[in-house]
Amino acid sequence: MVATRTLTVWCPDWPMVAAGVAPDVPAAAVAADVVTACTAAARAWGVRHGLRRREAQRRCPDLRLVEREETAEIHAFEPVVVALEVICPRVEVVRPGLCLFATKGPSRYFGGDGALAGVTLDAAAGPASGGPVRVGIADGRFASALAARANTVVPVGTSAAFLASYPVTVLDRPVLTDLLLRLGLPTLGDVAAVPSTKMTARFGLDGALVHRLCRGLDEVPVTARVLPPELTVEEHLDPPVETVEPLAFIAKSLADTLQAELAQRALVCTRVLVEVETEHGETRSRLWRYDQTFTAGAVAQRVRWQLTGWLTGPSAERPTAGITLLRITPDEVHRDVGRQLRLFGNATDATEADERAVMALTRLQGLIGFEAIRIGVMAGGRQVADSVQLVPWSEPTPPPYDGTPPWPGRLPAPSPSVVHPDLPPVQVVDAAGAPVRVSNRGIVLTVPHRILMGDHVVDIDQWAGPWLIDQRWWDSAEHRRTALFQMVSADGVAWLLAASGGRWVVEGMYD
Repeated sequence: MVATRTLTVWCPDWPMVAAGVAPDVPAAAVAADVVTACTAAARAWGVRHGLRRREAQRRCPDLRLVEREETAEIHAFEPVVVALEVICPRVEVVRPGLCLFATKGPSRYFGGDGALAGVTLDAAAGPASGGPVRVGIADGRFASALAARANTVVPVGTSAAFLASYPVTVLDRPVLTDLLLRLGLPTLGDVAAVPSTKMTARFGLDGALVHRLCRGLDEVPVTARVLPPELTVEEHLDPPVETVEPLAFIAKSLADTLQAELAQRALVCTRVLVEVETEHGETRSRLWRYDQTFTAGAVAQRVRWQLTGWLTGPSAERPTAGITLLRITPDEVHRDVGRQLRLFGNATDATEADERAVMALTRLQGLIGFEAIRIGVMAGGRQVADSVQLVPWSEPTPPPYDGTPPWPGRLPAPSPSVVHPDLPPVQVVDAAGAPVRVSNRGIVLTVPHRILMGDHVVDIDQWAGPWLIDQRWWDSAEHRRTALFQMVSADGVAWLLAASGGRWVVEGMYD
């Protein structure tokens, strides 16, 4: 079993580069109030991907926030891909800022992997809008991606040794990673040393996949691949179309048809070829890879990316006529392992309802954008604002939160029905009008009597608490102590208030 020799081009912090933010400026890109990318200067302050907006601003008070602009990222990355297609025409774009291709032909042409890496780096550095570019070559896509982060060429046959020292957290599978750490397998080399049969027996298909990655192999064995039948879908456009939105709508319809054909054959697609042709015979084709399995919405999103990059790119490279042909080909397919249906209830009715919901959501996703449709999943945490995480629809979601670990200081059920994203400030005073304070030991020094919200004053009828949260006590820069209170005002409204550093805020309300 030999992994495909792969070259990966990675442009770190691409959303920030596309937004024109310099690396030495503390800044972060946010989508739905969650940090999705940040600069090196912001990371020095402790800002990380996945933080909520307010937490990022707490860690870095001077943090500059920019809204995630997908169109700008695509527009800025298009020249990089065009430059790489001169070296290898079959460039696979994973997302803006990350692409890869097999090195078998190009490496021989340029005189070896080292020379190929240098040529590729030079080709990508110019159009990369001044942002950093890293190139890595290794056996297999996973090892190649980590080699790109290290900006190195891993010799043939040594990918397993290269991966051995990396922590299991680079697998980006939080649930499985936590289990591996508790089992005493902190590095990829430790996982690779476990017999594959035991990994499969303990963790199923996910364990078998992770074991292959840790050994420097491709995600799917070559012998397990299924040759795709004639599943190409295409649309001839008359009159020609010159704007992205109508083409994206057509692409969504084609993607739905493709998904239905794949489902009938029990197949899933991990790589698609998108081809477009203009009235003047100009063509643009591109391979798109997805780390999971393509949904109709994800395919439509890639078509939108490609068309946006071409139609809004440099004037010298834009098509001179409208699009007359749009074709989508499943370039790499695998057997569908299926899904687990519900055990109780009317499974047929539930499946039909679920399918209708999926069709409605994927249609909206194709119309207004992949990141625009999000669903909430339960997560861990001590405060109510952290207990729900928003993830894009059709992306793999973490398993339902099972209530562990115990999260000391977490509020008991029920949770507030309304959680304020901006945490409005209030004042809580005693009968004499003095601010109510909580000692470091969690003792309420005076009895809460009123809640002041600007000109609005409410009397407190009942109250309970505090529930103390003492987070990151070992880190002086990030240490935070919070006391949560449940209070019922005289007008029957139930409040969830938080006191921290002498300030009170409204965390939520109960119906």
